[in-house]
Amino acid sequence: MSENKEGYCLNTDGVGVNVSCIFPNGDKYEGQCSRSASGALVRSGIGKHTSASGIIYMGEWCEDKMLGRGSLQFPSGALYEGEFKDNMYHGSGTYIFPDGSVYRGHFCSDRLAGEGTFTDAQGLSWTGDFHVWNKKFVSDWLNGAY
Repeated sequence: MSENKEGYCLNTDGVGVNVSCIFPNGDKYEGQCSRSASGALVRSGIGKHTSASGIIYMGEWCEDKMLGRGSLQFPSGALYEGEFKDNMYHGSGTYIFPDGSVYRGHFCSDRLAGEGTFTDAQGLSWTGDFHVWNKKFVSDWLNGAY
């Protein structure tokens, strides 16, 4: 597949179609699709995917993956708006937690990574370089292993 100037991911013959479908598991998709090199119909372009459990993704797709700008809303009230790569938060974005806390900044492979600002539900803010550490390392470090 190749990508045109608008970021609409098209198959090699340049044909894209709008579809509305329901998957066997109850998920729904409405948006643009194209044929992959193998001939399968894949989500490519702009679309909305609603899972049977109520998770809603609205944004850009390429070769059946969330890629580019979009938003991911969870039944808990959590919401991510920003950049995606390979179905993960990746790049600049905003994550709103169910309690109203907000992180605005950079993400890498679904993790807080780099410059950002975290504001808790009471309005207190922390700005800096954020990193999600390996939980075992943190536990070992707190217990004096390092």
